[in-house]
Amino acid sequence: MDIAVTHSGNEALEQIVHDAPDVVLLDLNMPDNSGMEVYDWLREIDARIPVIFVTATNTTETAIEALRRGAYDCLFKPVDLRQLEQVVEEALQVGRRMQAPVRVNEEQPPINGGDSIVGRSPAMREVYKAIGRVADQKVIVLITGESGTGKELVARAIYQHSDRNKAPFLVINCAAIPENLLESELFGHEKGAFTGADRRRIGKFEQCNGGTIFLDEIGDMPMATQGKILRLLQDQKFERVGGNETIETDVRLLAATNRNLKAWSDAGRFRPDLYYRLSVFTIHLPPLRARGDDLAMLARFYLKQFNRELGREVHEIDAESMERLQHYRWPGNVRELQSVLKQALLRARGRTLLPGFLPDLPNDDQRADEADGAGEADFSFESFIEQRLSEGSHNLHVEAHLQLDRVLLTCTLRFTHGNQFQAAKILGVARQTLRNRLRELGLNITKALEGEDTSG
Repeated sequence: MDIAVTHSGNEALEQIVHDAPDVVLLDLNMPDNSGMEVYDWLREIDARIPVIFVTATNTTETAIEALRRGAYDCLFKPVDLRQLEQVVEEALQVGRRMQAPVRVNEEQPPINGGDSIVGRSPAMREVYKAIGRVADQKVIVLITGESGTGKELVARAIYQHSDRNKAPFLVINCAAIPENLLESELFGHEKGAFTGADRRRIGKFEQCNGGTIFLDEIGDMPMATQGKILRLLQDQKFERVGGNETIETDVRLLAATNRNLKAWSDAGRFRPDLYYRLSVFTIHLPPLRARGDDLAMLARFYLKQFNRELGREVHEIDAESMERLQHYRWPGNVRELQSVLKQALLRARGRTLLPGFLPDLPNDDQRADEADGAGEADFSFESFIEQRLSEGSHNLHVEAHLQLDRVLLTCTLRFTHGNQFQAAKILGVARQTLRNRLRELGLNITKALEGEDTSG
């Protein structure tokens, strides 16, 4: 990492104009101008550069003001080096999301320079058209699809083709932040709002004023927070946790989920009014198994990319290796393909990727278990219980366990690609018990593995 040091605000601005940095550490006390003035000028040059303030003042008012204006963070002297390293690393990731271009490619894309959404299947061409239609609009966009299909890349592509592409872009993973902290992370809090709130905190919606926020895994957002998000979408107003001041903001919202929000809202697990607000414009990303010849294109693209990253010289994929890749179901989608290719390259010798270099991949037929498990993704357990209660069931305990087993066993066997030995191990039951239960439920899961281990 290259580090440049300047000793005045004017000197810093001159350097930034000629060579934009990835992150700026800015002292509030400058010999020629105040750090806040330098920050305002820097924002005019490029508001996407993350700025971390460093201050020796004992009050938090300056830090609060800096964050309200969009600074990434504020550290106090003497600076804790571990904290500094962590904050700079996070800021680098945020900056990359804003600066690294996302290219849409129907043909083999170049390896250098940014990320790429690769594919020319009919489903992916519809995705490209949708990005083009909505990027310059003011509407909310909901991006749906299984985990690993590239929802964040689509969000970044929308942001970069929008008229807000010079303003900040922040990503918040709603599933990764504890429920009791998420609301504070999004909206901020006042001093004393809860135990440990020793100072006012500026939330992401206030910090990102004028920019774009991407809420990933929004289906995992707590119901109470959903209500605040709904008001923000309607009025662009909110209050910090524990506060009475109404704060106005101007933020475009993009959201993503791997859940069926319609089924969740019908079951009372997601606010229906928020779902309808979010789903005005929806982009659905197809799973990798439904993208046909895109898999071969993706495999060759990532092979070249990982060759460079890992210092390898594997330039071809053997026909049998490609066939194995194409017959696998890819439950983890593009993210899993990337992992498999990296593992293979680390094992590879020579210029060709041979079958022996690939990690274990089941020889997946996928049609049978898709047919046997069709519809359980949309199954709502709570809706089933409510329906049986309204119908006057007198044997609900048994009925509920039957339905639970039907969904549980089908999902587990899909995960193991029909391998009953592995499924029984995951479930913690004997293989014969699993077979008996499948027979009782009338489930006929076609074994997808030849030579399945028959022990147990």
